[in-house]
Amino acid sequence: MHYTIKKTLSKQKTLAFQDVHHLLTSSLEKYGIDMMRIALAIVFIWFGALKMVGMSPAQLLIEKTIYWFSPKVFVPFLGFWEVCIGLGFLIKRFVPYTVFLLLFHMMGTFLPMFILRDICFDAFPFCPSMEGQYIIKNLVLIAGALAVAGKYKLGE
Repeated sequence: MHYTIKKTLSKQKTLAFQDVHHLLTSSLEKYGIDMMRIALAIVFIWFGALKMVGMSPAQLLIEKTIYWFSPKVFVPFLGFWEVCIGLGFLIKRFVPYTVFLLLFHMMGTFLPMFILRDICFDAFPFCPSMEGQYIIKNLVLIAGALAVAGKYKLGE
């Protein structure tokens, strides 16, 4: 009898977990892509605004990477570009175009990994520095943008 009660309680816990899991996954299926879209918008607007006002922690990394342009012009321009990407994610009909802007931008963000290896790695290639980790996290932004792009197609 003790075994039967324990087995019944175990099934009840499993059913309760399954119910919560179903509710959660149903909500994520419905709202997850929009949550990612808004999160991307916030990150790009925030980081872009920091560049526009000269307060970005990535300022020196950008200056050392794109040394052939004046930082006083290029860094605020890059910030403006990022703010445009963020605003593009907020306006659903602009998402397909925004993803192309983001992918083009992301190609540039990986340049320091090749140009400034001594800054981006403590021990190349397996131990990235803090700057290298900052760059590698862009893979998550790319993946999120591509997931969002799958929902917002041209003409829809």
